Parts: sequence; structure tokens; C-alpha cells
Amino acid sequence: MTMLGLSDLQFALAVIGLLILLSVAIFNFKYARKRRNEKRSTDFSGEGQVVREPSFGAGFADPQERSEPSFGGVDIAATPEKFSIDPRIDCVITLRFDEAIGGAEILEEINAWANESGTLTARWMCEGLNADVDAAQDWEELHPEATYSELQLAIQLASRRGPIGVLELSDFCSRAQALADTLGSQIDMPSVNAMLESAKELDAMAAESDIQLSINVLLDEPCPWANFDALMRQRGFQVSRNGRYYEFLSNGAMIFVSAELDPNQPVKQLTLLLEVPLVAAHERAFERMLGEGVEIAQAAHGRLVDDNGINLTEAAVISIRQHLDVLYANLEKSGIAAGSSTANRLFS
Repeated sequence: MTMLGLSDLQFALAVIGLLILLSVAIFNFKYARKRRNEKRSTDFSGEGQVVREPSFGAGFADPQERSEPSFGGVDIAATPEKFSIDPRIDCVITLRFDEAIGGAEILEEINAWANESGTLTARWMCEGLNADVDAAQDWEELHPEATYSELQLAIQLASRRGPIGVLELSDFCSRAQALADTLGSQIDMPSVNAMLESAKELDAMAAESDIQLSINVLLDEPCPWANFDALMRQRGFQVSRNGRYYEFLSNGAMIFVSAELDPNQPVKQLTLLLEVPLVAAHERAFERMLGEGVEIAQAAHGRLVDDNGINLTEAAVISIRQHLDVLYANLEKSGIAAGSSTANRLFS
């Protein structure tokens, strides 16, 4: 290093860069060889490959089992919610075609990725710009019968698991480059280092905003489960599928939930939980959760306490409200409003 005039940091960066280039070259070689073999087999057998549309599979660990974007074997029609590519939380790579290309051909190549080994575990999506002059000039989910002039590939930069890693991001970029080579398209791809830095900044912002609020109702005497269940249903709560916690919904959307309870035991304490970034500010979720806690405490002969069992004071409530105002403002300023589709992806 001394002879080359390199510092330790420069040498380390050079080694990392070399490893990335090698991984890209190896992946491209394997991908190209596989595609040649597949096309050769198709020529001999005369059978086309089955075209599958992009589907939305399960994302990272999520207690509410939200369906998140990815390519998998789940039927799109069975997915209750779909997301669009968002440059605020995604690394976006654009492919541009000199002539419009069919969606079936694109989907065939994309679905071949599922058979390639690699490090991709983060959510990634694909959208196309319809070349039909009569179609809406907007990015859309790929359809086999349509033709596209441009393609967007995106991978999520951060989630509750943390920022995306260098190997995973490099793997995704190499796959996008291989796809561009196969389809004969121009490619607009940001640098890996720039995206890694964006991922770290996004993760830091999310960590500061990822707040869960709780309100505890401590009962003076244990309440029989049947009586407690009747009270919760009367207050408008819905019991969960496993029958161990309660959900409070507004217009079909989750606002807050209770901590798990044992239906076979009398209830001694109820804890209500609010995932702040997942509920829009206009829902006034904390005020509603606080109101429900007060009503339940009065009906079941209990009191509101903090996590240490100390009575919840008005000063503590005022402090929570002030912190919430700052949190909602910061999320709005970052362009990722609480309760938005983007927030639901980021904080999952």
C-alpha cells in the first residue's frame, strides 16, 4: 500500500470495488449461459416457456401479515393491497428500449430470476411504461399482452430489519444489468455507493420515527374473561383470528390493538398498543386509544398506569401529545406521511 501511495481506507475501498466487479462478472456469465441453454432447449423441444406475471409475496416478518411487493408464487388477485415504486425508499433502475417490447417477453426474462441463486431478500418490484398511445401515460404493473417503451426495476433500501447490504444491492444491480443486456436496452442505474448512503440515511430517519405507544389499564380485581370480552366487544373492538388480542378499526383500517391475553385466565391488565408511523395523523389514534383506555378503566374498575405501574398523569399525556406532533411533522417533512402506503412499506 505504501509503494502505491494508498491509505488503508483507499485500499479497503479498492478491494470492495474489485469484489463487486467480480461478483457482477460471475453473475452475468452464469445468467448468460443459463439463458443460452434455455433457448437451446426451447429450439429442440419446440415448447415455449410458461409466462407468469409478477406477483406479490410475503415480505419481511410482520405480525399483521401485510402482503408486500416482490416476485413470487402468490396470485395477485388474492392480494388486498398493492404498492408502487417510490424513489423515496427505493433504488430505481430504468431500462429504455429503442423499440417497444412485449410484456410477455419481459416477464419471461424476469421470472427466470427466480431460478437464479443470489442474495436478494428485500422487496423489489417492476413497472412498465405502456407504449400504447391510447394508454394512460403512467407506470403500471406489467401485462403480457401490452408493449412497453421503458421499464423500472426497484428494490427497497430499508425496512425494520435495517438498511440494505452492499452484497444484496450489488446482486440486484447485476441482475438489472444482465436483464438490460438480454433485452438490448439502455440502462440508467445509480451508483451502488450512492444508494448505500441513501439507505443508511433512510434507516436513520426511520429509526427515529419508529415509535410504539402503549396505554396500560391495571384492574383493581381480575375480571373474568367472559365479562371482559363482552366489555371489549361493546366498546367496538374485534377479537383477532387467534382469539388472543383485540383490534380497534376505523373504516376497515387498523388503528391500534391490545397486547396478547390468555382467554383461559381472568384479565388483570390490558395494554393497548399503537404503531405511530402506520396510522395517519388525522385518525387521532392516540386520543382515541386514550379515550378507550379511560372508558375501559371506568367500566372494569381499573386505572391507567405507565409501564412502571405508576398512575398516568396529565403532564405525561401532554408530553406524549407534544412528541407526537413533532413526529408527525418530521414524517410529513420527509415525504413519508404516517399511514401512507410508503410508510407501511418502510415500517414493516
